[in-house]
Amino acid sequence: MRKILTLGFIAGFISVLVFHQGTVFLLNTHGNNVPALVEWLGRTGAAFNMAPVQPFGVPTVLSQAFWGGLWGIALAALLRSAPVPDLFTGFLFGAVLVTLVAFTVVAQAKGLPMFAGGNRQVWLRAALINGAFGWGTAFLLRPLALRG
Repeated sequence: MRKILTLGFIAGFISVLVFHQGTVFLLNTHGNNVPALVEWLGRTGAAFNMAPVQPFGVPTVLSQAFWGGLWGIALAALLRSAPVPDLFTGFLFGAVLVTLVAFTVVAQAKGLPMFAGGNRQVWLRAALINGAFGWGTAFLLRPLALRG
């Protein structure tokens, strides 16, 4: 159990910094220049947001990485307990579960519109970015032999 907690947190934390923010970076620097992509996903802000998050004032990217670590524990436990394809499951985990929680629980806690106010572009962009996070976490967990 300690292995799942430790490695899951580390993989999730790193995945936010590399895969999640890497996807944001690519969408911001290249995707915003592709009209068809902007039509589907909208414009993407800059990666590695350093704006402080309340109540502790830590940079947004570090807050995201911390929560990514917690999600990484959940994904590591899922991959450990179920015989599922890891990369596909990781992508779906991020794209569906993480996005749904962000658009319901987190939105309600922050006073934001539930389900992103029904904005299709925000849904697609969040699913892609969070899916990249989940895929990256599963990818980082692969060599760590959590199964068996």
